[in-house]
Amino acid sequence: MTDSTDLGAEDRKIVTLARSARARNGVPEGAAVRDETGRTYVAGTVRLESLKLSALQTAVAMAVASGATSLEAAAVVSEAETPSDEDRAAVRDLGGPDTPVLLAGPDGTLRVSVTAG
Repeated sequence: MTDSTDLGAEDRKIVTLARSARARNGVPEGAAVRDETGRTYVAGTVRLESLKLSALQTAVAMAVASGATSLEAAAVVSEAETPSDEDRAAVRDLGGPDTPVLLAGPDGTLRVSVTAG
């Protein structure tokens, strides 16, 4: 495990935003992505009868809907041990295979950093 303070300021910011979304909305996951202009998009898990999206998929969709053309980084706060393949695919679709995907636990401690690859 790596303390999130080992991250750069902009990556710490998206981890903090993801953690806040999770806590504020009482959802299993919170996520945040940063686009090519530095704008951030924050989301939580969506669970409707007709629509189910992870927090990271929702954040990527929000970025796309707002006109983002690329991603610099993505973060998800979850109980999971690794980012799901579906989450990495969503980030890869917009940001490319080298986009970092940070996974932190509910306490904000970075568990793993992988690429969307």
